[in-house]
Amino acid sequence: MDVLNDILDTLNLKGVLYFRTNFSAPWAATVPDLEQAARFHLVVQGSCRVEFSSGAAVTLAAGDLVLIPKGRSHVLADQPGRTAPTLETVLESVNYDGEGVLVVGDGDPNATTQMVCGHFNFRSGADHPILRALPEYFVTTTSMRARQPLLDEMLRLVAQRAFSEDIGSAAAVTRLSEIVFIELLRAGIDRSDGLTSILEAFRDRQIGQALQLIHARPGDPWTVDGLASDVGMSRSRFAERFSALMGTGPMAYLADWRLQKALSLLDESGCSVQQVASQTGYQSPAAFTRAFSGKFGMPPTEYRRKAA
Repeated sequence: MDVLNDILDTLNLKGVLYFRTNFSAPWAATVPDLEQAARFHLVVQGSCRVEFSSGAAVTLAAGDLVLIPKGRSHVLADQPGRTAPTLETVLESVNYDGEGVLVVGDGDPNATTQMVCGHFNFRSGADHPILRALPEYFVTTTSMRARQPLLDEMLRLVAQRAFSEDIGSAAAVTRLSEIVFIELLRAGIDRSDGLTSILEAFRDRQIGQALQLIHARPGDPWTVDGLASDVGMSRSRFAERFSALMGTGPMAYLADWRLQKALSLLDESGCSVQQVASQTGYQSPAAFTRAFSGKFGMPPTEYRRKAA
C-alpha cells in the first residue's frame, strides 16, 4: 500500500481556497493562526513580502509559492515596515463577502499583486511525524520547480483556474491544491532533515515494509519482535533503525497511529466505540477509552458528540 496516501487520507487532508487577491500598494495584512492547517500563498503577479513572528522573512516574486505548514500567524505586505492590520479588518474595510477577487486599493491593475491564497485542513487531533517534521515555512520558486514538472504544471493550473469565472473553477482549485500539497512535500524533502529521514524510512526496504504492515493491519497484535522477524531484521537493529528514521519507536508509532485511525473511524463510520476499539487493536473498550482520553483529553463518546 502507499503509506503516504494512507497517512494523508486518515489525517483528512482537505484543500480550501479562501481568496484570490488584487492588492495595490500600499497594503499589508496580518494573517491569524489557524490550528490543524497548512496555509499557502501563490503569487501570480507582482511580489509579496512574508514576515513571521520568529523574525524570518521572505520576498516572493511572480510564480513563487510559500507553504506555512503549521498555520502560524504571519504578515503579508508589499514592502517591509508596513503597519499590518488584521486580515479580518482588511476584509471588513473593503466589504469582502468571500466571493470573487479580494480587491484592496485602486491602483494600476497591471501593477497589482495577485495571489491565490488557501489552506489545507486536517481533522481535529491529527498528528503524525510528518506533520511534526515540517519546517516553519518553505518557499518553492519557479527555478526550483524546473526539476518538478508535475508540481509546476499543477501550480499553473491552480493559477489559471483561480482567476477563472467558469463553473466549477473554485472546486477545481481546492482539488488541485491537495495534489499540490503532496508534491510540495516531495519537493521540500531536501529542505527538512526530519522530512528527509521519514521519506527515507518509506523507501527503506525493511523499515518501509514494516510501515506497510502497520498501516495495512493496524489492529493486529504487533510486537517489536514480530515486526522485526517479518522484515528480516534482528529486534535490536530493527528498533534502532526505525527510531532513527521515524523519530519514534515502532510501538510508540503504532500506538499513535491506532489512535489516528480511531479518530477517522469515529468521524466517518457508524461503528460503535466497541467496534472502533476492536478494529484498532485494543483488548477492550475500557483500554481504548483510557488511551484515547490520555491522547485527546476526552473520551471517544464525547469526541464523537462534539464532531457531530
